[in-house]
Amino acid sequence: MENNIGRTIDFYNEQRELLIKGEIGEVSYDSTKIKWSDGLLSNLSRNIICSIHDGEYRESLYRPFYKQNLFFYRTLIARMYRIPDFFPTSLHENRVICVHGLGGNKPFSCMISSYIPCLDMLEKTQCFPLYWYEKNDSGEPALPGMELEGQYTRMDGVTDWILKEVCSRYGVRKGELTREHIFYYVYGLLHSAQYRERFADDLKKSLPRIPIVEKLEDFLEFQKKGKELADLHLNYEALEPCPGVQVIKAREPEDEYEFYRVEKMRFPAKDQKDTIIYNGELRIENIPAKAYQYVLSGKSAIEWIMESYQVTVDKESQIKNDPNDWSREHEQPRYILDLLLSVIHLSIKSVEIMESLPKLTFEDPSPDSQES
Repeated sequence: MENNIGRTIDFYNEQRELLIKGEIGEVSYDSTKIKWSDGLLSNLSRNIICSIHDGEYRESLYRPFYKQNLFFYRTLIARMYRIPDFFPTSLHENRVICVHGLGGNKPFSCMISSYIPCLDMLEKTQCFPLYWYEKNDSGEPALPGMELEGQYTRMDGVTDWILKEVCSRYGVRKGELTREHIFYYVYGLLHSAQYRERFADDLKKSLPRIPIVEKLEDFLEFQKKGKELADLHLNYEALEPCPGVQVIKAREPEDEYEFYRVEKMRFPAKDQKDTIIYNGELRIENIPAKAYQYVLSGKSAIEWIMESYQVTVDKESQIKNDPNDWSREHEQPRYILDLLLSVIHLSIKSVEIMESLPKLTFEDPSPDSQES
């Protein structure tokens, strides 16, 4: 990635200088050198210099449970929106609830992330943060040795108004219910089957509107289950394999990196999903059907792993994306296999938690009334 970014920036600056000097009338659209966006062309027309030293190498969530390296640099990224307020530097921790944005056609789903999410991590992803960060812009240069996190003030994503409203509804003092209670309540409620069914049409054309349940005990149960789901989805890499799921090896490995390498995982047959052929040496068997019930953006989490972790070559740029490089970079030859096993278990546990959520009931509004 560093090499690709370096070549892209060098080519951008070369084109910028040639245009300024009048040596070319328009830029080269060679897709093996650069992918032009409207923003990048606008920067070029304004003679804005691009520098690799102005960006930061980060980890991002490119697809569900699929991390990739990212060069976080506003000049090169087409749509950053408010992500820099949520994750200003690699030193700033946060959690964001990601939901489908407007105009999508996939069934509603959501996922929590502590990494910068891609716009297409879910369909047209929109994020709601636990925190956001405001830069302390005093107009004075930062003092030598001043830590980056000290240059920002952490602000609450959950507003004073909703905290006061929830405490008032349940007749409790502010300290008894916190902003985090509300944050995880929302995450739990967004996984409710009754909520998704009742508002299925609305969720296709507008962002979620969150009802406050009538009983405090139900609110606390949604909060508890939401926190369980969040912990599960944030720490997915650490989950142990699912009991009963078997890994069948053709032989014992000699070179572990080659033995656990993937090209493209597949099912033995279209309707045989209890088995995944990992590569020529490995297969995973006895996968429960329930694992495929945990779905994000119209696809099971397991199938997201199978699709994302394959070797591909981009047709336009000819850049090869080899997920096995991640295993080598992190010195974990079994990373992809262990991730798949973890996500199988995560899927089953997620479905079980979702099935245990409190039941929601909704009164049909009268013709003259509107939902709040």
